[in-house]
Amino acid sequence: MDLATVDKLLTTTRSVRKRLDLERAVPPEIIEECLEIAIQAPTGGNSQGWHFMVVTDAEKKAQIGELYKQSFFIYARSSQEQMESRGSRDHDPEQQGRVVKSAVHLAQNMHKVPVMVIPCIEGRVEDAGPMAQAGLYGSILPAAWSFMFALRARGLGAAWTTLHLRYENEIAEILGIPSHVTQAALLPVAYYTGEGFKPAKRVPAVKVTSWEGWGNRR
Repeated sequence: MDLATVDKLLTTTRSVRKRLDLERAVPPEIIEECLEIAIQAPTGGNSQGWHFMVVTDAEKKAQIGELYKQSFFIYARSSQEQMESRGSRDHDPEQQGRVVKSAVHLAQNMHKVPVMVIPCIEGRVEDAGPMAQAGLYGSILPAAWSFMFALRARGLGAAWTTLHLRYENEIAEILGIPSHVTQAALLPVAYYTGEGFKPAKRVPAVKVTSWEGWGNRR
């Protein structure tokens, strides 16, 4: 196994927002190919209760995009108020500023992305305990992330978003998603513009790792 290639894929699969190519069509065959890879991911009890809703219809994208935009600006206002009340604690304010700008861009252009993919899983756990919740989401999120890796390897990008879930019921009605099915994310998919991606700035892993007990360093 070529570790250099694998490590590059793992460290440069970004949430792509401003660099999504909104004009270039994405062949459905690529989506299908990446989903075949995605369903090799682990799933609790090998239940394989996943389902992937792919949306390319312009009218449906417009409806979902409008709901996403409404949710985003509600979230943005709330986040800004919280930051102002406690003071900013960003590790990198400059990087955070870029993220905010790109997030605004995506909210305003979500309806234009060539493809939306909504990873779903059978079951509802909002009234269940931590174990049930972890098991349900743990049965779909690895597949969704593998889907993003597969896209990245083929020159496409996606952004991990969940803000549409404020209007989960409305979006379920638009797409005919059954009430017993949980939507886990909304992935806008497109080819990306420009060159590749670099590893993001992160707090070193040693600072967020404990050994044998909380807060213990090796």
